Amino acid sequence: MQQLLVFIRKEFYHVFRDRRTLLILFGLPLVQILLFGYALTSEVKNTDLVVINTSGDVLAQQLVTRLKSSALFNVQEKQLSPTEIENEFKKGHIKAALIFPSGFSSDLINTQRAGFQVLTDGSEPNISKTVTRYISAIVQDFQQEHLTAVSSPLAIIPELRMMYNEEGNGSINFVPGVLALILMIVCTALTSVAVVREKETGTMEVLLVSPFKPAMVLVAKAVPFLLLSLVNFSVILLLAVYVLNVPLAGSLLLLFVITLLFIATSLSFGLLISNATSSQQTALLISMMGLMLPTIIFTGFIFPLENMPLPFQWISNLVPARWYYAAVKSVMLKGLGLAYVWKEMGVLCIMTILLLTITVKRFKTRLT
Repeated sequence: MQQLLVFIRKEFYHVFRDRRTLLILFGLPLVQILLFGYALTSEVKNTDLVVINTSGDVLAQQLVTRLKSSALFNVQEKQLSPTEIENEFKKGHIKAALIFPSGFSSDLINTQRAGFQVLTDGSEPNISKTVTRYISAIVQDFQQEHLTAVSSPLAIIPELRMMYNEEGNGSINFVPGVLALILMIVCTALTSVAVVREKETGTMEVLLVSPFKPAMVLVAKAVPFLLLSLVNFSVILLLAVYVLNVPLAGSLLLLFVITLLFIATSLSFGLLISNATSSQQTALLISMMGLMLPTIIFTGFIFPLENMPLPFQWISNLVPARWYYAAVKSVMLKGLGLAYVWKEMGVLCIMTILLLTITVKRFKTRLT
């Protein structure tokens, strides 16, 4: 029995000395409970909503106040023209807009019927449908409270419209997201074993005596995967447009340029992993399993980023797929041009340059 206790104590020492084991044992559960508790929710909260109240009457203002008192919306009251409203949607500043016509209260009092228009961003169908349900529920409660004040029931009728997705096609939200997920995981996994394979097979010595510069060796390893990934993207795009009926409203050339930048970022990420690991199994585990969860969570196509606490929103800025998803959605679904996606493209360029710089330095160190 004493020998057994000695061995058990020895194993405890081994566990406490291994930081990776402690990280898996205590760190991973804490991260998962925080993610699943705070970030992963299907609720839609803190939705940016603009109200255009051209009537300025009492009942319309009471309904706006009811919307403001809800924690579901960030309500802004502005006087915008139809063109300005569309620009707000294009820039991503708002997710929904409510437009009250002039004479809203007089119509409601005289005819017991009045309507207002609800515009939502149809490029995110799930969020759009949820927002319209929330607004309809608030309007229904508002009507119920005013039933006792009049002899006949009031009828407030929202006129709903999903911009960029009139037919409510749910596929248009998931195709850009799945496209980002596929390219991120596949491109990173392909290049994550490129350098470490040389070490395992014993051909690193050939690179040591090679006349090529380290940067040229890395570029040579990445170029075939870059071209093949573009072919893969073309096939996925054809399936999305002609099979899933996803619209291609913007420039095809701009879409290819954005995808080229994202593929370059993903390949750079894979090369960095390949230089930082010592075995192909470890590289594949990090590139596939380690990147899949952050890509799914922090891209925004399944769980709205607006619902997450601010620290998680800041972390999402470090995920390349988040920027690619936003750019593809803007070009494919909204038909926007370079003026609206330059920020996303700039972030991808900066990420690629930083990753390549770090990778080349590590590769030089490994060669020497």
